[in-house]
Amino acid sequence: MADAKVIPFDDDRSRGGAQRPGRRRSGGRRGTAPEAAPAPVSALPGQQTVSQGPEGRQGPQGAADAAVPQQDASRDGSPRDAGQPGEEVGEPGGGWDRRVAGGLAFLRRRITGEYEVDEFGYDQELTDQVLMSLIRPFYEKYFRVEVKGVENIPAEGGALVVANHSGTLPLDGLMMQVAVHDHHPAGRHLRLLAADLVFMLPVVNELARKAGHTLACAEDAQALLERGEVVGVMPEGFKGIGKPFSERYKLQRFGRGGFVSTALRAGTPIVPCSIVGAEEIYPMIGNSKTLARLLGFPYFPITPTFPWLGPAGLVPLPTKWTIQFGEPIPTDGYPPEAAEDPMLMFNLTDQVREQIQHTLYKLLVQRRSVFF
Repeated sequence: MADAKVIPFDDDRSRGGAQRPGRRRSGGRRGTAPEAAPAPVSALPGQQTVSQGPEGRQGPQGAADAAVPQQDASRDGSPRDAGQPGEEVGEPGGGWDRRVAGGLAFLRRRITGEYEVDEFGYDQELTDQVLMSLIRPFYEKYFRVEVKGVENIPAEGGALVVANHSGTLPLDGLMMQVAVHDHHPAGRHLRLLAADLVFMLPVVNELARKAGHTLACAEDAQALLERGEVVGVMPEGFKGIGKPFSERYKLQRFGRGGFVSTALRAGTPIVPCSIVGAEEIYPMIGNSKTLARLLGFPYFPITPTFPWLGPAGLVPLPTKWTIQFGEPIPTDGYPPEAAEDPMLMFNLTDQVREQIQHTLYKLLVQRRSVFF
């Protein structure tokens, strides 16, 4: 593999011409509108009727109604038919018949191409119903993530979530994505910005696009923010994720403040995010720079279990995580030319960094153990 190149987040130069990694214009056909549920059939005179309850139980409301597909409430409270995009496959509370029907409807849409993919390659239906379901067991059972302050992310409109980065492998970004997806009151989706190395790896490349990740550059970040998306960035980059265990929870340099400039141009708030627990999943006690250069990686980690135990050494330690979203820092009160003011960008960058570092220290003092 060629040496990985990290594109600075604050690189504003135009990148037209060839298609950028992590972004494409189309994929799949636009889904058709869901068919209306059939009207209930009246019962025969004198016949007791039953209906299908929300948990799959039957109640005395109409036997013919039991055969009629019931409707769920979506995240925003609006009704939706079982098996339509946005409903997770195997969602609890629907009964096995509805789960099977929803799964079959999902497969039909995937086979026929009746699903939507945005210009960045984001497939919301696949993310909601499959990818989140695959990551969620690690989030809930393995790392037992505790989320605080997720309501600080605005219910609507764009927002830039800025978090610390650690853990040797970028599992912290995925856990943060599940935290926003599952716990935000408005059901927001987090669009992560990733280094170009992510889009050079087979399989990982395609999954990252489907999950809504895009290249960590100012152009793509601003486009998403202006569309009203919640965008996640980890400014430490490889310096944070590949730092030795002895420097755990010490924030590295936040670059040149490119994320602040992007937020100022879009007029969106900056939400600091502090993640505790990721530092200990792969304690990095060494770095083989020779192997890293040969493989084209920014670093090649040596941990107490890897590479000594082979593939088993890739299993992360089951640490207890806490993710806390801080108070948003508004940017809409600054004039348009503020994005070109280096002193303002430096001050805001330092403010965000200090807020994340202070919260990390506070969470570390509060936790009882690395694993509990």
